[in-house]
Amino acid sequence: MDPEYFKSYEMCWGTLGTVRPFSNFRPERDALDIQAGLEKKDVDSLLRILTNRNNAQRQDITRNYEETTKKDLKVGLKKVLSGDLESLMLDLLVPPVRYEAHRLQQAMSGIGTDEETLLEILCIRSGKQLREISTAYKDLYKKDLAKEVKGETSGDFAKLTLALLTKEKVPGVVRRDIESLLASLNAKKADAGPWIDILTNRDSDHLNKVFMGLELESGQMVDQALEKKFTGDVRLGLKVLVQCIQNPEAYLAQRLSTMKAAIVQGIMVSHCEEDLLCIRVAFLKLTGASLYTTLQKHFKGDHLQALLAICRSED
Repeated sequence: MDPEYFKSYEMCWGTLGTVRPFSNFRPERDALDIQAGLEKKDVDSLLRILTNRNNAQRQDITRNYEETTKKDLKVGLKKVLSGDLESLMLDLLVPPVRYEAHRLQQAMSGIGTDEETLLEILCIRSGKQLREISTAYKDLYKKDLAKEVKGETSGDFAKLTLALLTKEKVPGVVRRDIESLLASLNAKKADAGPWIDILTNRDSDHLNKVFMGLELESGQMVDQALEKKFTGDVRLGLKVLVQCIQNPEAYLAQRLSTMKAAIVQGIMVSHCEEDLLCIRVAFLKLTGASLYTTLQKHFKGDHLQALLAICRSED
């Protein structure tokens, strides 16, 4: 880890991210150091620079490198790196909104759909962020994100994912929402409609009050009620959405605990400048071990060193 990380007086200490703006940032110097690192195949130098700069700074480095060398930095990295490390370093170069659009495209590409990653992004991100991601998706893939999602899903699950994509926070009455959800649970066949409408159109404070009242009146936890009354993808979707409303960091920590490379990389790159410190705390509470230590048990080599640099420290 670059020692200057700890000496910065410009760093955003109020942030909940682990990757922060690097002090005394000089993109021209970094671009030259990366050029030298690529020529010498000095992986340590490449990792030191790219994991110790925030995304905006990496964009400046990329522009300076390409203006100076007339070469594509991503192409250069591909020649020197390989495997999971190459994938991680290339991901770090992608602007945040485009990275989320890329993750959604990957979740829907090939045979089958990665519903968990699809839900993770749609449930965690705000309506404003999802509109920005949709625009980036159109720009990158020349396709409409809503149409793509609709084509990959069906039934109530399709209704849920599309509602998440277009979610808006509309004021509601707690009592009225509790009654609507109770009526759905008490019906012979549970209707997903009220759940989709209410859970995608209210803020988290309002919904947590609704959940509390619903649990008091039904005598069961919300996720237990959903487990009993719904099936298939819509059950998964509603349960994930409830988890993300109640405690998004705990949900992401649960995802990280699988220690699957694609999941770990996706979440750490997406959240390292936002709330990875909170996710680390939730991970420790969930598993009894720190994320920093757990990574060392499942990954190795330079890929591990890059992940540890993003994770930043032990808890």
